[in-house]
Amino acid sequence: MERLSLVGEWNNSTVMVRAFLALELDREIRARLEVPLEALRTSSARMTFVEPQNIHITMKFLGDVDERTLPRVMDAVRRVPFTPFVVTVGSVTVNNPKRPFTVWCTMGDSGKANELFHTLEDALAPLGFAKETRQFTPHATLARIRDPDPSLFFVLKTLEGKTYGECTVSGIKLKKSTLMPRGPVYEDLLEVKW
Repeated sequence: MERLSLVGEWNNSTVMVRAFLALELDREIRARLEVPLEALRTSSARMTFVEPQNIHITMKFLGDVDERTLPRVMDAVRRVPFTPFVVTVGSVTVNNPKRPFTVWCTMGDSGKANELFHTLEDALAPLGFAKETRQFTPHATLARIRDPDPSLFFVLKTLEGKTYGECTVSGIKLKKSTLMPRGPVYEDLLEVKW
């Protein structure tokens, strides 16, 4: 009898999916970002690099989501009204020069990503996703800094003033992230085109 009880509990176990909402950059932009990635690799700072095909703009990190909640998340995202907008991929910098933990590309978009962010926050709050307390800054992460080194700032200085093109963002994706020893593996769960 005890054995049956354990089997029953296992069958009803909750499956959690690590998920986030993202805007994709086009293939040409991601290819251009290989140049600053190669420059960053010359730094003595210990960093974990994002593979070019995985570079994106995270709109909202949802965390571990109950698999049964995902259809409601998808419905909410589908109902978010938006129109395509142009994004300019700007300079490579760090999130905070005094305590850097991320190397990222700045984004120019006439405030459209910020507008979308707040619309998504409002759409997802009724599903129990807490609204972000920090200011949203649209960016594309290139590397996560494990151990900073002054040489990183020398490399960043050589990249100053460079931009990597522009592309039109015409939709949003709900992505699943599976953490692996070599870095995360992303899988598209939903793509909404505007």
